[in-house]
Amino acid sequence: MAGPAASVTPDRLLEALDPEQREVATALNGPVCVLAGAGTGKTRAMTHRIAYGVASGIYKPTEVLAVTFTARAAGEMRSRLRELGAPTVQARTFHSAALRQLQYFWPQAIGGSIPRLAEHKAPLLAEAGHRLRINTDRATIRDLAAELEWAKVSMLTDATYAAAVAKKHRPMPAGLDVATMTSLLRVYEEVKIDRGVLDFEDVLLLMAGILTDHEDIARTVRSQYRHFVVDEYQDVSLLQQRLLDLWLGDRDDLCVVGDASQTIYSFTGASPEHLLGFTRRFDNATLVKLVRDYRSTPQVVSLANRLLATASGLGRLELIAARESGPQPVFKEFPDDEAEATGIARLVRQEVDSGTPASSIAILYRTNAQSAALEQSLAAAGVGYLVRGGERFFSRKEVREAMLLIRGAARSVAPGEPIGQNVRDVLGSLGWSEHPPETAGAVRERWESLQAIVALADEIAARESDVPPTLRDVITELEDRANNQHAPTVQGVTLASLHAAKGLEWASVYLVGLNEGLMPISFADTTEAVDEERRLLYVGITRAETRLTLSWSLSRSPGGRANRRVSRFIAQLRPTDTAGARSRPRPAAKNPTEGTARKPRSKKPLPTHCAGCGKLLHSVTERKLARCAECPPAYNEELFEALKAWRLRHAQEGNVPAFVVFTDVTLMAIAELCPSDLAALAEVPGVGPAKLERYGEQVLSAVSAHSGDAKNT
Repeated sequence: MAGPAASVTPDRLLEALDPEQREVATALNGPVCVLAGAGTGKTRAMTHRIAYGVASGIYKPTEVLAVTFTARAAGEMRSRLRELGAPTVQARTFHSAALRQLQYFWPQAIGGSIPRLAEHKAPLLAEAGHRLRINTDRATIRDLAAELEWAKVSMLTDATYAAAVAKKHRPMPAGLDVATMTSLLRVYEEVKIDRGVLDFEDVLLLMAGILTDHEDIARTVRSQYRHFVVDEYQDVSLLQQRLLDLWLGDRDDLCVVGDASQTIYSFTGASPEHLLGFTRRFDNATLVKLVRDYRSTPQVVSLANRLLATASGLGRLELIAARESGPQPVFKEFPDDEAEATGIARLVRQEVDSGTPASSIAILYRTNAQSAALEQSLAAAGVGYLVRGGERFFSRKEVREAMLLIRGAARSVAPGEPIGQNVRDVLGSLGWSEHPPETAGAVRERWESLQAIVALADEIAARESDVPPTLRDVITELEDRANNQHAPTVQGVTLASLHAAKGLEWASVYLVGLNEGLMPISFADTTEAVDEERRLLYVGITRAETRLTLSWSLSRSPGGRANRRVSRFIAQLRPTDTAGARSRPRPAAKNPTEGTARKPRSKKPLPTHCAGCGKLLHSVTERKLARCAECPPAYNEELFEALKAWRLRHAQEGNVPAFVVFTDVTLMAIAELCPSDLAALAEVPGVGPAKLERYGEQVLSAVSAHSGDAKNT
């Protein structure tokens, strides 16, 4: 019985393509450069080109090698080629293709058995660091591994590394100096030799060396593969380009596909110069541009085009939307990070309740440390989620270590000591400092994780209660939050960094934390680095098919100073009024998260003297209640008990401690003031924007019901 590909003919293959994709598919000989924008069907064009070449008899399937960067992309390409009648065409990553060749030619070129391939660099770097007396904790090793990989794919050695770093003004990882890092490169290679192992970069380096030194092996490889296709060509490193050149030899039957506007991995050694300079290297090259965006609505495409319109540096493609019209992108400003996480979780909950599959929704951010608040808010909203490209917050080693140390300190710290400072003192031993590190990578992410715990301790300290909070309250809250994270994940919303989202797409995308310092990241201090941050945001925008929401906050924590600024990129994109000025925030809607930008409410300062006897008030609890401890309660005790009963039910439903909903002091203040609307409720100490949005209507209903009962009696 004939398979599904039996009916595939050259004509049918071309019928499925638009004019530009058809031009790619029929350009079967000589060098071809395809500039393919986001969502323009580049994989479709590539696979149809290969299948058309096979179906028309111009290509032998076994002589084609398609190369891409991830195993997922290679698998997708093989699947499509199988459906198109070309199941025997090789589609591999650079590493996979090189490893296969290295294993085959090692006995001939080197002799003996090929060394074992090390799965991880960490043990090797740890030993190298031990020999040089370098700190080798997890964060340091991760940063050292990234620098080591950059050096190797840039084809640097310990003899050439220092000059290259100086030329590029590249910052050193983990606080090392250039001399120490140079020594580490040398000792790392010695450790590998001692252990008899290779790393992944060695696979490319050794295969390139064999093809350079053994002409007979090079001829064999070149006779095997005659036609090459390279996906994501803007991401090739110097080493990968060297290997590709050796595969080609003096031939030019090469098709490359890429988009310079999606160059976001320069820190790993990737360079778009190979793509941008392709037509200069091959002056007979066929150049095709794919600009019809089939993924996103015209509204999303327009925003993406506008973002890159003012970019310097790399060239760009002006996308043309091929889909029907959709909703305008939504810009949202929140008073603080907690309100942002809560507001986004609420919007996601609404989408899921309206029928959007959770798996069709993504929340994207700049650093993995930003996921903590989002994970908590989604869990509280009952929305399942998946974390892509990073560990869950409470699975991170530094978070587990912090919880262990805080738990131990809780046994010895005397009651009444300020918990914010206690937590800072404890976490200082794990590397936390008052100011964030200036470098990128794992060190920064580790600091962000610890800073999140510091901020949580400050939040608990600010809540106040009848009993001063202690470190035991901090550890209890952390444990409760960790327990609440176990949400279903089969239909989970995707949480991912912008880097991890590359190559993916969702119906609805939320881009969060779009503040200066995060987008662009604070250490992007050159024009080139800022341009790459802009391209990273472009990648995020173009992940959205239909709905796109962009958000930021004015302060880090509830009640904090609103001294944050929206990203310079977003400031250029926000809607303008008829006069051409940036639109002003609309007045707060009845629901505080509805509408666009909204400034935090300015509350009246807390009273300093008792309303009953006039004595000076000392504690925050006294000032919130406007009375000293000696004066009798002025609140309605029946309403207070009703509010406590409501709070208990809500806490049990959400599986959170009662004080997370509202503290006793806040309930007392509500019972005393008996607010009749949201504006009045917002003036109550302890009722911030996030809690006003989450609980406001329910509290007002309870107050109203009690008032009605009181009138009837």
